[in-house]
Amino acid sequence: MKLTNNELEIVEILEKNARITTEDIAKMIGISVEETEQSIKKLEYNKIIVRYISLIDWTKIEDHPGVRAMIDVKVTPKRGVGFDDIAERIYRFDEVSSVYLMSGTYDLSIIIEGKSMNEVANFVSRKLSILDSVISTTTHFILKKYKHDGIIFEPDNKDKRIVVSP
Repeated sequence: MKLTNNELEIVEILEKNARITTEDIAKMIGISVEETEQSIKKLEYNKIIVRYISLIDWTKIEDHPGVRAMIDVKVTPKRGVGFDDIAERIYRFDEVSSVYLMSGTYDLSIIIEGKSMNEVANFVSRKLSILDSVISTTTHFILKKYKHDGIIFEPDNKDKRIVVSP
C-alpha cells in the first residue's frame, strides 16, 4: 500500500512514541486533528499499525523469573508453501514471541520466552525439534539486553572527565 507523506510521517512518529497525542501529531505535521485521526484509523484498518506496545526493561523488576532465547532453525521447505507452513506451526506455540525468515546458514530465527533454561531446553527437544521439517537447531540464551528497537537500556553514564592528579 502506498502511503501519503502525512501517513508516512504519522507512522514514523508513532513508531518512536506510541503514547503521543493525536493533537501533538497534528501539530508536528501541520494538519488538523480530524485528518490525523482519520489517517490513524485508516492505518490501523489496513494493518499498517498492527498494535501499540510498551518496551519494558524486565531486569529492573525484582523476582521476575524468566529467560529469553534466540533459536536458529534449519528446515526443509515444503513444496507449494515454502517456509510459510513450518513458520506458522512454530509461531503458534505460546512460548514463541517472534519468528523471522532469514538469509544465511539457518532458515528461521525464533525468539522464545520461558521460566527457566530447562523450560527452553524442553521446548526445543519436545516441541520444536520433533517437527517434520526441522533439520537442526542452535539455541542462544540472551544474557543481557543493551539495545532493543533503537532504545538503549543502560546508557553510559560514566564520568568521562580526565582525572588530573597533583
